[in-house]
Amino acid sequence: MPTSFTSRRAAIYADVPDEKWNDWRWQLSHRLNTAEEIEKIFPLTESEHKALKAGNLFRVDVTPYFISLVRPEDPDDPVRKQIIPRAEEMQAFTAMMEDSLAEDRHSPVPGLVHRYPDRVLMLVTTQCASYCRYCTRSRIVGDPSATFSRAEFEMQLEYIQRTPQVRDVLLSGGDPLVLAPKILEEILSRLRLIPHVEIIRIGSRVPVFMPMRITAELTDMLQKYHPLWLNIHVNHPNEISSELASACDRLTRVGIPLGNQSVLLSGVNDCVHIQRKLVQDLVRIRVRPYYLYQCDLVQGAGHFRTPVAKGIEIIEGLRGHTSGFSVPTYMIDAPGGGGKIPVMPNYLISMSDHKIVLRNFEGYITTYEEPTEYKLHDPKTCPYCRNKRLEPGQAGLTALLDGEQMFIKPEGFDMTHDRHGMQHRLKDETKWKPLGIGPGEET
Repeated sequence: MPTSFTSRRAAIYADVPDEKWNDWRWQLSHRLNTAEEIEKIFPLTESEHKALKAGNLFRVDVTPYFISLVRPEDPDDPVRKQIIPRAEEMQAFTAMMEDSLAEDRHSPVPGLVHRYPDRVLMLVTTQCASYCRYCTRSRIVGDPSATFSRAEFEMQLEYIQRTPQVRDVLLSGGDPLVLAPKILEEILSRLRLIPHVEIIRIGSRVPVFMPMRITAELTDMLQKYHPLWLNIHVNHPNEISSELASACDRLTRVGIPLGNQSVLLSGVNDCVHIQRKLVQDLVRIRVRPYYLYQCDLVQGAGHFRTPVAKGIEIIEGLRGHTSGFSVPTYMIDAPGGGGKIPVMPNYLISMSDHKIVLRNFEGYITTYEEPTEYKLHDPKTCPYCRNKRLEPGQAGLTALLDGEQMFIKPEGFDMTHDRHGMQHRLKDETKWKPLGIGPGEET
């Protein structure tokens, strides 16, 4: 039998009755946020003291449960680094941005981001159970004055209702699971009334920061709105406790598939062997590793950033070395709003017109013989091709492969190369219209 996950409680909480300790409302109301409170758990370093005294510091709040996972004797404890600010947090760095993913730019109504063709991100709160020091949305998260109003919430729902291409809604924030139960259920129930919304997802770190929130009452409510998926956020094996394992068990038993999104953080999990232990422990509690994110170029997160090569090294050390379903996709969320871009080691070495050369995780090199005869798929007779979902303006490279267009031009490409010239007799638009590609008629 594998070793069971442990439960930890800081010495200061030894006399707290279990009834209170296991009450999520008690955990929220007893969060720690000052140097004086935190030093009752462990002594702070000079860097931590300096940060906690600083003005305009991103919000600090930590549940008693989560701070108990910190090993008090270790100033570089990986849990501690995620929740206790350091002086480095206040240092600027090249390419730092307030909204590095341009979420607010791609927001048709306040709090709703429509970046991908068939799905939207719905920000339903700015509050969390605890606050990560590398938070992508630190521009609004933790600020009660930035909370979305009832009118903005109605605008979000109205946009989804009038946009039939949206089939998948991701609830995030802040953290949706800190919402009052009635409000959360109202959001879920109203989304379920929209016929074209097929999938609802929740992104939450509440099961990690405050697993006692995952009550039977909550899971009974959530399962009414299937298909519903939930991604948690664990960055280090030390965060996986018996309480988290129990919370995940309660969620999976009501049919909610669980994934994990982690962030690659310097000094926390930038090690192949930490990551291997993390993903193996996650699948033990029935959580599938989903994404490993490169740390965003967000204000306050500079000291957490690693070279992208570190992420490639980690994936190299996972693929083939552990179960395939345990390997997350390494992602860079494109600065400026380009969305998620997967990055991985290169396994394709070379190719010819009939053969490809590949290598595996051990360095074994092999070839795969391509078929010399292949009956091409015919999109004109395929019912799925003929009735594909529309992706206005976002078909991208798929449009090239599907024959909808032959090239993708940067904005202003033709104007640049026209050099402000005259319209003359040789400029005939039909000359560069490819035969059989795009909406034009074949001749």
